[in-house]
Amino acid sequence: MDNTDYRQNITVQYCFPDNNSSCKKELHTPTNLLILSLSVADFLVGLIVMPVNMMTLVDSCWYLGKIGCSIYPLISFVSMSASLCSLVFIAVDRYIAVCDPLLYSSRVTVCKTTLLIILGWSLSLLYVCITLYFNDHLLQSQISTKCYGECVVVLNYSWVIIDLVISFLFPCSVILILYSIIFNVARRQAKTIKAVLNVALHKQEVRVSNSSETKAAKKLGTVILVYLACWIPFYLSSLSTDSLISVSVIYTVCGWLVLINSSVNPLIYAIFYPWFRKSAKYIVTCRIFKSSSSRLNLFPKQV
Repeated sequence: MDNTDYRQNITVQYCFPDNNSSCKKELHTPTNLLILSLSVADFLVGLIVMPVNMMTLVDSCWYLGKIGCSIYPLISFVSMSASLCSLVFIAVDRYIAVCDPLLYSSRVTVCKTTLLIILGWSLSLLYVCITLYFNDHLLQSQISTKCYGECVVVLNYSWVIIDLVISFLFPCSVILILYSIIFNVARRQAKTIKAVLNVALHKQEVRVSNSSETKAAKKLGTVILVYLACWIPFYLSSLSTDSLISVSVIYTVCGWLVLINSSVNPLIYAIFYPWFRKSAKYIVTCRIFKSSSSRLNLFPKQV
């Protein structure tokens, strides 16, 4: 393929051992790196947290020992905290892209985004370690149970309030504010485009603008509603447990809502994109093993 026509015909090439050329880097963008970070966090939730939670639903007895009882909450809390960090970073990334598009490429680079992701995961790990340490559940010597085969995380009420502010109120406020600004800016841009269009010659473009505005509103609304619907019940149940995270029907249901949020995130941030659906279809149907897959055009030319 002619390498001088990247802007008109962007393709992706899958790497195999017998392929001497390097992978295409068209998808190596700051936004996609943030989505990758979100996907890794959600993948850890689906790979480790959900199966263990399913196991405790079947049998309340803990079979993974003290080491597992110490490591499992660490992985669970870090993955969910990193997922929230990624959501906030994506909101900031979209805010800069929409509100300051001319300076976006200079302000948001792959290198800066990578460092930001590393910082986010590191801060999440540090915060979770501090939380578990001061609630006597980080080191094996700190863990004390009432009976053999029990693994319960007990948080002081003060730490429940701290976690409410750091892990919910702050990221929720940032996401709501930024997406509200993004939506308002998008609406103003759509109105500006309509104002400069010639009504007699460009009626079709006006209809497209209306359609794009509606899609943007639905997508932003979905992001906010799913986030709030999954996390508000969880923290309300945490505040009502009187400093003890107990195994109850209400808390179990609310906890699973948070896990479901990690499952829904890929649908919101990835599957809604046509290029992702197309590439996923190629992977699921095993067509990536065909030689023609190297010429797959994920971004067809817009007419």
